[in-house]
Amino acid sequence: MDSTTLPVLERIAAALERLSPPAPSLAGLDAADAFIWHPGLGRLTAVPHVAHVDMGLLQGIDRQRRLLLDNTLHFASGLPANNAMLWGARGMGKSSLVKAAHAQANLVDGQPAAPGKGRLVLVEIQREDLSTLPDLLALLRASPRRFIVFCDDLSFEREDADYKALKSVLDGGIAGRPANVLFYATSNRRHLMPREMIENESSTAINTAEATEEKVSLSDRFGLWIGFHNCAQDTFLAMVRAYAKERHLPITDADLVRQANAWSLGRGGRSGRVAFQFIEDLSAELSAKG
Repeated sequence: MDSTTLPVLERIAAALERLSPPAPSLAGLDAADAFIWHPGLGRLTAVPHVAHVDMGLLQGIDRQRRLLLDNTLHFASGLPANNAMLWGARGMGKSSLVKAAHAQANLVDGQPAAPGKGRLVLVEIQREDLSTLPDLLALLRASPRRFIVFCDDLSFEREDADYKALKSVLDGGIAGRPANVLFYATSNRRHLMPREMIENESSTAINTAEATEEKVSLSDRFGLWIGFHNCAQDTFLAMVRAYAKERHLPITDADLVRQANAWSLGRGGRSGRVAFQFIEDLSAELSAKG
C-alpha cells in the first residue's frame, strides 16, 4: 500500500463511521416521565410536559376508562398486566385515555410526581418506526423503570415487515416480553387492516378460514381489547358541559347546548374531539367579547 492510499482509506472509514447510527442509549432517562423514541438518533427524547386531558373530563367512556386505568395501575404497582388495544370511533378519547391513565399512575398524594420520579414512563413510537421496536425493548429491558410503549393510530395497509415485527414482540419470542414494558396502541380499525384486504386474502387462499385467522391474529395478541363507539347527543353535551365548567365559561346552559348542537351539525358528527374543538372556539369568542 503506497503512502497516498492509506489517508484515503482512513477518510472513507471515518465517513462510514459518521454515517452509521449511534448505539442506542438510555442517557437522560431520569430527567422525565415521557419520551419519544428516535431510532435514527439511537435515543429517547424527553417530553417535559405531556399534552393530556384530565381523566375527569373524559365523558361517555366510563367502562373503557375503568378497564385501562385498572390495567395501568396494576402494572405501575408491579402486578401482572396486559398489552392493550384501544380501537373504534374517531375522536372518542382513545389516545387521550392512554395519556390520562399515565398521568393518573404518576400522581403522588394527588399531585404529579417530580420529573423522572414517576412510577411509569410513557414512550411514544411512530408507526413507521415499528420495525425498530425489538431494539427499543432490548434497550428498555436494561432499565429498572417501568414503561408503556405507545403507538397512536396503528394500522397496516399490507402484511409488511412491521406487521410481523409487532406480532413477534407481542408474543415475546424466546426471550419473552420484558417484564417492565407494556405496549398500548390505538386504532380506528378493529383488526388493524382494511376489511377489503382481509376479504381479498381469504378469496385467494386455499383455506379461507386460515387466511382470515392470520389477518386478525395480531389483534388477538393484545390481552386487553377496548372498543370505543360513536356517542349519542346526551353524551356529547355532557362532554361540552364538562369542558365549559372546567374553563368557567360565562354562558348559560341553554346557549351552550344550542351552540354545541349547531357546531356538531356543521362538523357532521359528535365526538369528544368535536366537543373540545367547539369549546376552543367558544372560549376564544367569549374572551374576545370580554
